[in-house]
Amino acid sequence: MMVFPSEAVSRVNVLVIGDLMLDRYWFGEVDRISPEAPVPVVKVARREDRLGGAANVARNIVALGARASLLGVVGNDEAGRRIASLSSDAGIRTRVIVDDQLPTTLKLRVLGRQQQLLRVDFEEQPSSLSLAGIDEHVAELLAQHDMVVLSDYAKGTLKAVETLIQAARAAGVPVLVDPKGHSYRRYRGATIITPNRAEMMQAVGAWRDEDELERLAQALRRELELEALLVTRSEQGMTLFTEAGREHVDAHAHEVFDVSGAGDTVLATLAVMRAAGLEWFEAMLWANRAGGIVVGKLGTSVVTAGELA
Repeated sequence: MMVFPSEAVSRVNVLVIGDLMLDRYWFGEVDRISPEAPVPVVKVARREDRLGGAANVARNIVALGARASLLGVVGNDEAGRRIASLSSDAGIRTRVIVDDQLPTTLKLRVLGRQQQLLRVDFEEQPSSLSLAGIDEHVAELLAQHDMVVLSDYAKGTLKAVETLIQAARAAGVPVLVDPKGHSYRRYRGATIITPNRAEMMQAVGAWRDEDELERLAQALRRELELEALLVTRSEQGMTLFTEAGREHVDAHAHEVFDVSGAGDTVLATLAVMRAAGLEWFEAMLWANRAGGIVVGKLGTSVVTAGELA
C-alpha cells in the first residue's frame, strides 16, 4: 500500500513555465433546434472559468500540497486578468508577462446536459519581446525551486525551450517536459519527457509490439540525453524507460468522463513526487493514480492530496 508523502510534498517548490490559457465553460440546457440552421439552441444557465495549460499544471501542484510558481505570457485583456486572479486565488505565485499585442489563449466550451457541443479557440503567438521577458525571470526563479516543469501546448511560449533547459541544467534543477510536435531534438538535455501515445508515434513512428517500442524509446532517450522517458498510453497505462530498462503500470481509471487536462494532472503529480524524493517508478505509480481520478471529472480539473491518499 502506497502512503502519500505529505510532509515531503509540503516542502516541494516547482516552477512551471509554459503556455497559459483560460478554459471557459458555458453550461446550459438544450430543448430545441435552431430554425436558422440545423444546430441545437443552448440556453446558458451557468458560466465557469478554470485555469488551463501550464496554469492547470501549477493548480494541480498546489492541490497536492506543494508550492508552485507560474511563468508565462497573457494578453492585456479580460481573459489574461482572469488567469492572474484565478492563479492568485489558488495560491500560485504568478509572474505573468503582459503582451499588449496578444489575445490571451482562451478555449470556450459550450455544454448542454453535461455534453460538450462546441469548442471555440482564441489564440495567437506571443511576440519576441514577451519571450525575452521569460528569459529575464528564469535565472532568478531557478534558484528558488527544486524542479522545473515545461508545459508545451505549441502556443509559442516555449519557442526557445532549448535555452530554458540549458539554464535549468546549469543551475542543477531537474526539468520535466510535456512535449509537442514531432521534432524532440529541442528537448535535448531535459531530465524526463512525458509524451502521450500519439505524440510518441509522431516522434519515432508506429511500433509493432512492446519490444519495438522499448527499442525506439531507449534510442530516443539516449539521443536526447534524458534520465527517463515516460509514455502515457491512455487505457494501456504508462510505460517508463530508464537506463535500468522498462517498467509499466496498467491504467488506473475506472470510468472515463473527460480527458481534458488529464496530462496536466499526470505531469504535476510526477513532478511533485519526484521532487519529494521518490524514485521515477514510484512517482509514475502516483501519477497513474492521479490520472485515473481526474478523468472521472468534468472539464479541466485537479486531484487533491486527500483524493490521492
